[in-house]
Amino acid sequence: MRIPACGLLHYTERLTEYQKITHTINGHEFVFIVEKTRADYYHACSVADVAFMLAHIPAADYGDLCYIVFRQPKRKEYLLSPVWGRLQYIYEFKGIIKPAIILEALPSHHQLKWGKHLGVEDQNEMERLKKDGHVFVTDKRSHTARLTPETVRATQLYRTLPHEMGHYVQYQQIVSARLPEFAEMPEEERENYFFERVPKAEKEKFAHAYADRLRESLLEQGVIPFGTQRGSPNTDRG
Repeated sequence: MRIPACGLLHYTERLTEYQKITHTINGHEFVFIVEKTRADYYHACSVADVAFMLAHIPAADYGDLCYIVFRQPKRKEYLLSPVWGRLQYIYEFKGIIKPAIILEALPSHHQLKWGKHLGVEDQNEMERLKKDGHVFVTDKRSHTARLTPETVRATQLYRTLPHEMGHYVQYQQIVSARLPEFAEMPEEERENYFFERVPKAEKEKFAHAYADRLRESLLEQGVIPFGTQRGSPNTDRG
């Protein structure tokens, strides 16, 4: 849970060199922020990839979502708590606060390594990763998969992005269901209310279900998988 601090940026908001790209999708303006990666890291998805995927997510689910951030994590962050991406209900960029989905850059030549004996949730996650194309090699002690740009792209584009959108959809549903209660409540308090009252397991279940439904629908329509998209309109450097 984030505790807002006047004049201080959250660590995910402290960007270095980046590009700002505006993109209107289904009548909704998104701001893409692409942070430059270090030499040994990469962004697996292009801005156009994510824009194409967002175009096939129901526009009614966008809500106030504004920022799509391609972020370069600090090395220590990646070592201690690596993530594919995350949703932030409050994200400040150039003094404007809006919700954001963040997709993290990953290091080259990296691998996933899990212990041999997995709980139910980890087993389910491994099956999802296999669907994304990750190939696991199992020995006496562990399950190991080497990350490639192609498999990371599939995970972040077809699963992480819809998963984080699922979190945001649930958040919107909870806020709208209690509209009178939330009418005068600052955004920071809405976030706290959401986190405090919805169990993590319930939030993950909702987000996985949302992502799974979207994935199956887009597979049936032949929308995914798709090749790397090109083009980045309305670009500003920061």
